Amino acid sequence: MSKRSSFFTSSVSPSINPVPSDGQFVKLFSAAFYAVSSFLIVVVNKTVLTTYRFPSYAFLGIGQMACTIIILYLAKMCKAVSFQDFDKSLHRKIFPLPLLYVGNHITGLGSTKKLSLPMFTVLRKFTILLTMIMEAKILRKSISPQMACSVVAIVFGALIAASSDLAFEAEGYAFVLLNDVFTAANGVYTKQKVGIEGLGKYGVLFYNAFIIIIPTILASAYTGDLGKAIAFKGWVSLGFIFYFVLSCVMGFILMYSIVLCSHHNSALTTTVIGAIKNVAVAYIGMFVGGDYAFSWPNFVGLNICISGGLVYSYLTFHSTSTSSPHTANQEEEELKHVAEEPSNVSEKRPF
Repeated sequence: MSKRSSFFTSSVSPSINPVPSDGQFVKLFSAAFYAVSSFLIVVVNKTVLTTYRFPSYAFLGIGQMACTIIILYLAKMCKAVSFQDFDKSLHRKIFPLPLLYVGNHITGLGSTKKLSLPMFTVLRKFTILLTMIMEAKILRKSISPQMACSVVAIVFGALIAASSDLAFEAEGYAFVLLNDVFTAANGVYTKQKVGIEGLGKYGVLFYNAFIIIIPTILASAYTGDLGKAIAFKGWVSLGFIFYFVLSCVMGFILMYSIVLCSHHNSALTTTVIGAIKNVAVAYIGMFVGGDYAFSWPNFVGLNICISGGLVYSYLTFHSTSTSSPHTANQEEEELKHVAEEPSNVSEKRPF
């Protein structure tokens, strides 16, 4: 069996690129930027959906999509950013990202509303395992045994914490597990699509939102969700309007930070970084929202998750400086090969 097809290797994962000091800073900065953005939007969304009791997480997702479209369109008009114009080849380049994008948005907001913050962040840990599997299947990447063990520790801690959830919500669990699938697939395919010529990170962000916003609005109107959002009495509150607009802007910032982090790191690293920021989210969630039921197994499981995430991060960024240039060049060539052969990739899709 070749090294490419092997899921585990005794060497450091080839997805970790050797970089000069400035490249290392970019990798660390993009990871930190994503962690902060991910933390802030969870708190803001929780405030809108739980504290203010806004009835429609789908409408909030529409607002975030609209904000992304407006910001990037104005930036392109001002020549601050550049990405290709719409043409008939675009759907082939970007599919299936728009579907994964809207699925990630809706299930993420739905689970945020249904679950307490600590349980939301615990169950989101399964995204890491799914991302690791999808990277091996779709991007043909391998992972070292040490990193695999840290991933297993994260998932094991999540199982312990979830098993003692004193506020079980079946619909919330279903939402968050679907969100894990969408997030993992979105991260892996984003890593692949950003490398396609002419599309880039801004094109991925813009066309994801542009393609899917109209169908989402129509679906929201058909289900009556749009009417509930429009009739919400909180629109007269300046506090609610502030948090709603902030959530929309943070939606764009979060998606940009995900694309940026996935571009400079691996999709798995981006996922694990998202798990590490849950240190703050989990503990703040014990005091914010008022829906956390404390138990020792839950608390211990949460800390096992955190420990595993910190070990993974240490292995990732420590090994970055020790990887060989030959390995990095090989990884870049393989990623380009995957991006340039969409027909081969589609055969490997797990869906």
